[in-house]
Amino acid sequence: MSLSTKAEAFRHKTILITGCSTGIGYCVAKGLKQRGYRVIATARRDASVAQLISEGFESLRLDLSDSASIQHAFMEVMRMCDGKLYALFNNGAFGLPGAVEDLTRDNLKYQFETNVFGWLELTNLVIPEMRKQGFGRIIQNSSVLGFVAMPFRGAYNASKYAIEGLSDTLRLELKGSNIFVSLIEPGPIRSQFRANAVKALQQHIDIEHSVHREKYLGVIERLNKKGPTAAFTLPPEAVLKRVIYALEAKKPKPRYYVTFPTYLFGFLKRLLSARQMDAILSKAGNDSKQ
Repeated sequence: MSLSTKAEAFRHKTILITGCSTGIGYCVAKGLKQRGYRVIATARRDASVAQLISEGFESLRLDLSDSASIQHAFMEVMRMCDGKLYALFNNGAFGLPGAVEDLTRDNLKYQFETNVFGWLELTNLVIPEMRKQGFGRIIQNSSVLGFVAMPFRGAYNASKYAIEGLSDTLRLELKGSNIFVSLIEPGPIRSQFRANAVKALQQHIDIEHSVHREKYLGVIERLNKKGPTAAFTLPPEAVLKRVIYALEAKKPKPRYYVTFPTYLFGFLKRLLSARQMDAILSKAGNDSKQ
């Protein structure tokens, strides 16, 4: 089947996307809409929803850290698509930088509310509807940090490792249901992610009383610079390409790597011992520009 024929076969199918205000979510929503999908683009802030609507999107407010918001948005989506939802792209997330020893219980809960608990709640609302219709696609936007760890990214590492574990388990449990689960695993992508990470670091980590104070200040200075901060940074269209594969392949892959660092670390993790990986990741994490 040619790409144009395949695209036509998926035309008008409905996909729900979270975190569409900027970056990957916005790019994927725009790209899929242009491809003919019916896109329901959600965002946390009312201003972002209004902006999306002004650009011709069907858009709803959905705050992944708020169960009531998730429940309300889901019911509205089901009404809009008459209960026929082809796919869910879980994307809305943020990163809370900080050394593990500086994280509090509340810090980790704050990270998990959006990145894990919200995704799980929305996914579990969607699955019964997909079972009724006999098909569906669940696509999780994970990260290279969902299978390798780096220093000072403990909360985000933990949230993405959790998503990887839940998604792998869910894929096994849905075997034979015609509902497919795929993980997208990007490395550095151009987005507002780093700007939001700086805000989260300053708001939630006690920088002045940390043994890592100087390192934090260096991170803030680096992340506030203009332009890409990591080698091999790709535009969000690179993620869009993998999402299309996950949506349109007859048998989508469990994982789709994006960016050279993801391929590299995926290869090295299979090849090297844990101690060898530690040596590389410790250096990469401390020197990384992402």
